Amino acid sequence: MRRITRDDAINAVGGADDFVIAQIIGTGATIDELAEAQAWIANDEPLMNAGRPLPRGRVGELVEILNELAADEDDREPNADAVIKET
Repeated sequence: MRRITRDDAINAVGGADDFVIAQIIGTGATIDELAEAQAWIANDEPLMNAGRPLPRGRVGELVEILNELAADEDDREPNADAVIKET
Protein backbone atom coordinates (compact mmCIF):
# COMPACT_ATOMS: atom_id res chain seq x y z
CA MET A 1 0.00 0.00 0.00
CA ARG A 2 1.23 3.40 -1.01
CA ARG A 3 1.53 6.25 1.49
CA ILE A 4 -0.23 9.54 0.86
CA THR A 5 1.78 12.01 -1.20
CA ARG A 6 1.39 15.77 -1.33
CA ASP A 7 -0.52 15.47 -4.61
CA ASP A 8 -2.86 12.87 -3.08
CA ALA A 9 -3.59 15.14 -0.13
CA ILE A 10 -4.19 18.17 -2.35
CA ASN A 11 -6.53 16.17 -4.57
CA ALA A 12 -8.43 14.91 -1.53
CA VAL A 13 -8.96 18.22 0.27
CA GLY A 14 -8.80 20.79 -2.50
CA GLY A 15 -7.74 24.22 -1.35
CA ALA A 16 -6.41 23.30 2.08
CA ASP A 17 -3.35 25.17 3.27
CA ASP A 18 0.12 23.67 3.52
CA PHE A 19 -0.27 23.05 7.25
CA VAL A 20 -3.30 20.79 6.74
CA ILE A 21 -1.60 19.01 3.85
CA ALA A 22 1.42 18.40 6.10
CA GLN A 23 -0.84 17.09 8.88
CA ILE A 24 -2.45 14.62 6.49
CA ILE A 25 0.90 13.40 5.15
CA GLY A 26 2.29 13.32 8.70
CA THR A 27 -0.20 10.66 9.75
CA GLY A 28 1.74 8.16 7.64
CA ALA A 29 -1.57 6.90 6.28
CA THR A 30 -2.08 5.10 3.01
CA ILE A 31 -4.35 6.15 0.19
CA ASP A 32 -6.83 3.44 1.24
CA GLU A 33 -6.89 4.86 4.77
CA LEU A 34 -7.53 8.34 3.39
CA ALA A 35 -10.40 7.00 1.29
CA GLU A 36 -11.84 5.29 4.38
CA ALA A 37 -11.59 8.50 6.39
CA GLN A 38 -13.35 10.40 3.61
CA ALA A 39 -16.11 7.77 3.61
CA TRP A 40 -16.59 8.29 7.36
CA ILE A 41 -16.77 12.05 6.85
CA ALA A 42 -19.21 11.78 3.95
CA ASN A 43 -21.66 9.53 5.76
CA ASP A 44 -20.85 7.53 8.85
CA GLU A 45 -24.29 6.00 9.39
CA PRO A 46 -24.02 3.22 6.76
CA LEU A 47 -20.57 2.27 8.05
CA MET A 48 -21.85 2.07 11.62
CA ASN A 49 -24.93 0.10 10.51
CA ALA A 50 -22.62 -2.35 8.74
CA GLY A 51 -20.98 -3.01 12.10
CA ARG A 52 -17.75 -1.16 11.33
CA PRO A 53 -15.96 0.03 14.46
CA LEU A 54 -15.42 3.75 14.84
CA PRO A 55 -12.21 4.85 13.13
CA ARG A 56 -9.01 4.58 15.13
CA GLY A 57 -5.33 4.88 14.44
CA ARG A 58 -4.35 6.66 11.26
CA VAL A 59 -7.90 6.65 9.89
CA GLY A 60 -9.10 8.23 13.14
CA GLU A 61 -6.40 10.90 12.87
CA LEU A 62 -7.45 11.66 9.31
CA VAL A 63 -11.12 11.86 10.33
CA GLU A 64 -10.20 14.42 13.01
CA ILE A 65 -8.17 16.50 10.53
CA LEU A 66 -10.90 16.38 7.89
CA ASN A 67 -13.63 17.21 10.42
CA GLU A 68 -11.64 20.21 11.62
CA LEU A 69 -11.09 21.33 8.03
CA ALA A 70 -14.82 21.02 7.30
CA ALA A 71 -15.68 23.00 10.43
CA ASP A 72 -13.24 25.74 9.43
CA GLU A 73 -14.79 25.91 5.96
CA ASP A 74 -18.27 26.18 7.48
CA ASP A 75 -17.09 29.10 9.61
CA ARG A 76 -15.78 30.91 6.54
CA GLU A 77 -18.97 30.58 4.46
CA PRO A 78 -21.12 33.69 4.32
CA ASN A 79 -24.37 33.51 6.21
CA ALA A 80 -26.97 32.54 3.63
CA ASP A 81 -29.75 33.69 5.96
CA ALA A 82 -28.38 37.21 6.28
CA VAL A 83 -30.55 39.93 4.87
CA ILE A 84 -28.88 42.88 3.22
CA LYS A 85 -30.76 46.09 3.75
CA GLU A 86 -30.34 48.92 1.34
CA THR A 87 -30.16 52.43 2.77
